[in-house]
Amino acid sequence: MPSPADSSASANNLLRRFRRSRGGSAAVEFALVAPMFFALLFAIIETAIMFFANQVLETITQNSARSILTGQTQTAGYTTMAQFQTNVVCPQIPALFTCANVAIDVESWPAFSGSMAVGTLIDGSCNFNNLQYNPGGPGDIVLVKLAYQWPLFVTGLGYNITTPNCTSKRLLVAAAAFKNEPY
Repeated sequence: MPSPADSSASANNLLRRFRRSRGGSAAVEFALVAPMFFALLFAIIETAIMFFANQVLETITQNSARSILTGQTQTAGYTTMAQFQTNVVCPQIPALFTCANVAIDVESWPAFSGSMAVGTLIDGSCNFNNLQYNPGGPGDIVLVKLAYQWPLFVTGLGYNITTPNCTSKRLLVAAAAFKNEPY
């Protein structure tokens, strides 16, 4: 029968060998660093895609505003937001967005004045509100805004760039202000 001194000596010997062994140190170090590395990597990728989507929305807004600026939408008879969205905005939208989820707000004023009030696009519950479609006439001042609630996925890892009161969404907004041409 082995003595208790032999078993404690072999346990100490085993611990000493385990501490000296460097065979699995790379795997242990990777296991410690990997979660932080992948969280940072996913946050960088998500932010880059979101900025790219915002630039795409900006381009769509500029092109759509140009059709109002030159009077093409007014002379084509697009009198409702649905007609403007279907015929002008949606044909430009790539697979990055869902056309039905793009919010459009077109406001016009006869001249620059103190009564020009620009409202917010979302309410406290993160729903679009006060959207209107008024492209104005020749010489009117027009503000075109397109907005999209971009879904975010990395927010649970401590990187939170969501719009306040919006769960896992970031409001992307692009705007163009101009004076209509005399068409």
